[in-house]
Amino acid sequence: MSGRSDEIATRLAETRARIEAACAAADRDPAEVTLVAVTKFFPAADVRVLADLGVTHVGENRHQEAEAKAAECADLGLTWHFIGGLQSNKAAAVAAYADVVESVDRAKLVGGLQRGADERSHAVDVLLQVSLDPPDAEGRSGADPDQLEALGAAVDDAPMLRLQGLMAVAPLGEDPAAAFERLAAIRRDFLDVHPAATRLSAGMSGDLEQAITAGATHVRVGSAVLGSRPRLK
Repeated sequence: MSGRSDEIATRLAETRARIEAACAAADRDPAEVTLVAVTKFFPAADVRVLADLGVTHVGENRHQEAEAKAAECADLGLTWHFIGGLQSNKAAAVAAYADVVESVDRAKLVGGLQRGADERSHAVDVLLQVSLDPPDAEGRSGADPDQLEALGAAVDDAPMLRLQGLMAVAPLGEDPAAAFERLAAIRRDFLDVHPAATRLSAGMSGDLEQAITAGATHVRVGSAVLGSRPRLK
């Protein structure tokens, strides 16, 4: 293996060990938690290394980069997650390559995602992004918890979209354990209405343990696996 491959293999093993330890502490089966490797700003060559190491779920949050990388790595049979903020005029284009869209936070996105999935003849899994921030937080993204029932109904009405669960990000400057406790409560209420939508995407490099404790089924990990992000040119 190359030096870069060795580095990624080492980091990936350390991350998987963290996931296993967090699951053990929470009395959960590690098989319940899927690692989504976030490859933003990293080259397709790194995606290929990850695939060789058994990673099958890859996350991207910038449409143009994600579209190009998914096309370049189409032979790998990966599951591509779109995890970034989504503009309604880009929704159809994102659904043309993404297998999972984790950042659906308003009903306006549903029509475009449905159209893109329909043109592709491929159903798209959808997670609703719920905000854990205070209502007046700067740069806030995600739906308010009281909007989730209506948003979930809109997704359910789209035949090519499959409502799978929720996604959230712990607010900056807050104890992630407390934020994810709130998320777990929001999820319990959501499951009362959508019992099949059991997926919970939460936790990143710095707080995956707290997310797993709160029931996360997917953790989105970038720097812990791939190192510091390259500087944009």
